[in-house]
Amino acid sequence: MTKIISSFNQAGGVAKTTLAHNLGFHLADRGNRVLLVDLDPQASLTMFMGLEPAERDKTIHSALSKDEPLPIEEGLEGGLDLTPSNILLADCEQELMFALQRELKLKQVLAPVRKKYDFILIDCPPSLGLLSLIALVASTHVLVPIETQYKAFKGTDSLLKTISKVQKMNKSLKIAGFVPTKYSSRNTLDQQVLEAIREQLSPLAPVFPPIPTATSLAVASKQGLPLGLCSGRSKNQHILELFDKLAEAMEQL
Repeated sequence: MTKIISSFNQAGGVAKTTLAHNLGFHLADRGNRVLLVDLDPQASLTMFMGLEPAERDKTIHSALSKDEPLPIEEGLEGGLDLTPSNILLADCEQELMFALQRELKLKQVLAPVRKKYDFILIDCPPSLGLLSLIALVASTHVLVPIETQYKAFKGTDSLLKTISKVQKMNKSLKIAGFVPTKYSSRNTLDQQVLEAIREQLSPLAPVFPPIPTATSLAVASKQGLPLGLCSGRSKNQHILELFDKLAEAMEQL
C-alpha cells in the first residue's frame, strides 16, 4: 500500500523541505518508487530539485484549481519524480473556498497516480491553512520536523491540535514521528530542548535522532541535489546515515 507522508509544521524554517527532499532520495536509493509533491507556494522543493518554478506551465495548482491531471516531472536527480509548485498556488485557498468537499481535493488529485508509487511525500507550507489541511486529509502519515529551539518546540501544541482535528476526518492518519532539526550538540539550549522533545513527544510517536545544523545541507539544496549526491560524502557520512535510518523507519510503518 502506498504511504503518503506529509512533512508538516506550521512554523517556517524548520527544515520541512530539506527533510522531504533528502528522505525522498534515501527512499528511492533503497529501491522505492517515490513522488515528491510541492504544496508550498514558495516552491522551495521545486527549486531544491533543480527546477525554476516560474517556468513551470503545469503545477500542483493546475490540478487543484483547474481539475487537470496531476503534472509530474519524472526521472529527476536521485531517481525522484516531482509535482512542482509556484507562486500561483498562493491563490488556491481562495479559489477552493466554496468548492464542494474541498478538504478531499488533494486526495482526489493523487488517487489516479497513487498505485504507481511506494511513497508520496508532501512538502506542506508553513501554515495551518487549507493547503496543510488538504495535505493531511490526503496522507496516511505525518512526519513532523521540529527545530531544537524553545520557541519552535512550544509551537507544537497548535500543530498537535490540528493533527487531532484532521484525524476525525481522516481516521487512518498516523504520526510517523518527530524529527528534531538544526541541532547543535555544542549548544546547551539545544540539548535541553531535545530532551524536552523526547520527554513530551515520545509517548505520541517516535522521536528520531536529530538532524544537525550543517552548511552542507544548504549547499546541496542550492545545487538542486540531495546531500547524498554531493561531493564530500565522507564528511557528511553521519548525516547520510541519519536519513537512511529514517527512510528505513518509514518503510516499516
